[in-house]
Amino acid sequence: MTERTLPRSFEDFNEARKRGFLAAKEYKEQGGKLAGCLCSYTPLEVIDAAGMAAIGLCGMSDEAIPDAETVLPKNLCPLIKGTYGFALTEKCPYTYFSDLIVGETTCDGKKKMYELLADLKDVHVLHLPQSQARSWAADIWYEEVKLLVQELERRFDVSITDEKLRDAVRLRNRYRRALVRLYELQRSEPPAMRGVELMSTLLASTFSFDVETFVAQLEALGDERARAYAEGERPVPASAKRIMLTGCPSGGVINKVGKAIEDNGGVVVCLDDCSGERTNRLMVDEDADDILRAIADRYLAINCSVMTPNEGRLDNAAAMARAYRVDGVVEVVLQACHTFNVEAEHVRRRMEAEGIPYLKLETDYSSGDTGQVETRLGAFLEMV
Repeated sequence: MTERTLPRSFEDFNEARKRGFLAAKEYKEQGGKLAGCLCSYTPLEVIDAAGMAAIGLCGMSDEAIPDAETVLPKNLCPLIKGTYGFALTEKCPYTYFSDLIVGETTCDGKKKMYELLADLKDVHVLHLPQSQARSWAADIWYEEVKLLVQELERRFDVSITDEKLRDAVRLRNRYRRALVRLYELQRSEPPAMRGVELMSTLLASTFSFDVETFVAQLEALGDERARAYAEGERPVPASAKRIMLTGCPSGGVINKVGKAIEDNGGVVVCLDDCSGERTNRLMVDEDADDILRAIADRYLAINCSVMTPNEGRLDNAAAMARAYRVDGVVEVVLQACHTFNVEAEHVRRRMEAEGIPYLKLETDYSSGDTGQVETRLGAFLEMV
């Protein structure tokens, strides 16, 4: 494959996917470089400062999972299988055209999958400490982020200066503030928008080649929704039960879980997953003397279930539940995601102590359990 050649199966794709391939191909033909990313721990400012587009990869579907299972075990997280399957089948435009995939050693399944993915694409893996509590964890992670800088400079013949990093920090902080503003509109009673719209907007932000343009769109959306609400527009009935989603990344289950909640008398008012408000409230200190260390420190502060202990996530979930005055908490656990599945017990106990009804949903990206998920959510919403 040369970087500007479409895959052999291009003509078999639907129109939306064709547009994605053509957009990525055009970006590459204009000299753009793509870095595929899979996790909130990936320091996006470093990729931005290298003049590259950081794009989320399409592991959030069951479409390519049967192909992945010809290589990977079936009892593996669907996000991992989906990511590998899209690379193997060349069905994802961003994976196909990526110049580098930046991975991270969050869970065991991912870090071993990267070894196989490296047979298909160029991969650089960041080695993540498994605890923020160790005194040396910040130094270890700082060295990993420095190594990414060196790798991008060497591989793409670029210079990542402090000035470029600081510019990237300012833009990414602006992006995060725009997202947080959208989240906070959901604190209104009733909320200013449906949760599915918010979830879809968040997902779309991971596929933008131009961060500044998308930030402007987010800011305009925030202005529009705030103005409409002030003028009396109420897209969500006051009777809707206010639900917080927590657990695994929710991008692949927006319809199965998010829409099901909102079709059964609920509304998703806040997202407490790794790409939601909990993470996007974390800013980088724009004026730090060592801007690279400030970037590294911000990303290490993310509270994912791979960290042990992970009390910060529980404290944040409880604080968000109170701030958004939720009627219930739904935890999404992707099948075979062992860290979130085990940690769900801690979340359940914390919500019980807070007096907030809690439901754990273990699911995947297939449609096979859609009816069961809708039934459980419907019963939960009736109960709360």
